[in-house]
Parts: sequence; C-alpha cells; structure tokens
Amino acid sequence: MKRSEINNCIRYMEALIKEHGFSLPPFCSWTPQEWETKNHEYDEIRDNMLGWDITDFGQGNWEKLGFALITIRNGNQNNPKYKKVYAEKLLMLKEGQKAPMHFHWVKSEDIINRGGGTLIIHVYDDKGDGSLSPEDVTINSDGRSYTAPAGTGVELKPGESLTLWPHQYHDFEVKPGTGDVLIGEVSMCNDDNADNRFYQEMGRFPAIEEDEPPYRLLCFEYPKAVE
Repeated sequence: MKRSEINNCIRYMEALIKEHGFSLPPFCSWTPQEWETKNHEYDEIRDNMLGWDITDFGQGNWEKLGFALITIRNGNQNNPKYKKVYAEKLLMLKEGQKAPMHFHWVKSEDIINRGGGTLIIHVYDDKGDGSLSPEDVTINSDGRSYTAPAGTGVELKPGESLTLWPHQYHDFEVKPGTGDVLIGEVSMCNDDNADNRFYQEMGRFPAIEEDEPPYRLLCFEYPKAVE
C-alpha cells in the first residue's frame, strides 16, 4: 500500500469514529514525532501491538479487500510480563469492501456492530485439514444459540454481535446499500503474527510504499523507547 493510502484510511476511520461518538485512547492520536519522545513506560503499546493497523492482506486493493483496525487493549500470550487475558479492537469495513475468510487457532472473539450499516459474517467450521466443512455450524449471537447451514451469512445490525470460536472460519462484508460499519471486537489475547489461518494464502500486514510522510504510525512501526 502507498503511505498516502494508509494516511487517508486512518483519517476516514477517525471521521467515522467521531460520527458514532466513540472516543479513542490518547496514544491513537500521537504523531510520529511524539512517538520519538516516548520511553519504556509505554512498552505495553509496543510489545502488544496496540494502535493503528491498516491492511490490504498483501493483495494491493484495499478498497475491495482490506480492513482498518485499532487495537485498543491487549495482553500477550508469549510474555508473562503482561497479565491481561483479553483484547479489544475497533474496526472499520467500508461498503463494497470485504475481509477474507480465516479462523484463529486459539482466540475466541465477539464481533459487535457498533454503528453504521449491516455487517454480514459468513461462517463455516474447519474440517480439520484447513478446508471448509459442509456440516451445519453453531451460531452464538447475543445469547441465542442455533444451528445453520455452512456458509450462512449472519447479518448484524447496530448493537448486535456474533461469537466466533477457534477453528470457525469467518469473513466480513457489508450489506449493499446500508453504509460503512464501525465494528467492535472483544476477545482473548490477540496475536496477529501467529494466530490467523487464512483459507486462501495471503499476508497479514502490508508492504508500504513511502510516497508521503506517515500521519500515524502503524502498530508494527513504533521506534524503540527513549533510554
């Protein structure tokens, strides 16, 4: 992705967040210059990859296949220094955009429509070999449990949520004509380096072409702490 495209994505998501009355923690608005002054008291942000995360999954067409995310809080399964056993994200999916089919090896999560259009999540179970099971899938949504055919598109209107379990394939899209969606995620600790299994092989983080200075740093770009 071009840096200019990433900058525009962040500004667009900031506007959507403001529209829906959600407030972000201070570190989400730090400039690259401010990050240069931050010492070890902010290691939790660095070590647990809190903050902005814009990805085209290495496919080069963010408007069609991509996600804009902010990790607001997170523990760390690989570092006993951090005791949190949970994570929270805020995500944006634009109308006409999709996020690819994938599951998590370890993480379970609630996906919540925080505002905007209607979110659609297609759900399959993993057959055990990475393929999509044709068997009915169990849907857990806002206290209701039921079974539905594999590949069912669960529609979530604002305020509604869906629980996703390990090895449960899911993708994301927006119901046409309903508008961009602001999405919440409440989950176990998040590890984007090791806990994602995509149905079709693709990357998790973008390669960046630096055509202009960064507006915000992404969660894997922070400078080392000031000593």
